[in-house]
Amino acid sequence: QVQLVESGGGLVQAGGSLRLSCAASGSISSINTMGWYRQAPGKQRGLVATITSGGSTNYADSLKGRFSISRDNARMMIYLQMNSLRPEDTAVYYCNADLFVAGGALRRNYWGQGTQVTVSS
Repeated sequence: QVQLVESGGGLVQAGGSLRLSCAASGSISSINTMGWYRQAPGKQRGLVATITSGGSTNYADSLKGRFSISRDNARMMIYLQMNSLRPEDTAVYYCNADLFVAGGALRRNYWGQGTQVTVSS
């Protein structure tokens, strides 16, 4: 059983900051890429940022410079620092992990339950 649990969402005024966390737990052998995605009402889920086990990052072009992803491999956690938030950043933010479970032979992709971020104008 593998779980991804996000935390840190909430309501913030435009221009403010939030830091999201995602913790992976369960029968995990190793984790490859982890990332954040978001889904606004009426829109498809899209990429925010990803980070590999070696620390290489990838961001949605529109978010570069405002959002920063980081990772703690020992704790199996990732973080998303969001600065200069705008109303259009309002969405449910989901954590994603590509990992090997159990003895290391089975590769699976998991999603967290999501955390709501609301930015007021």
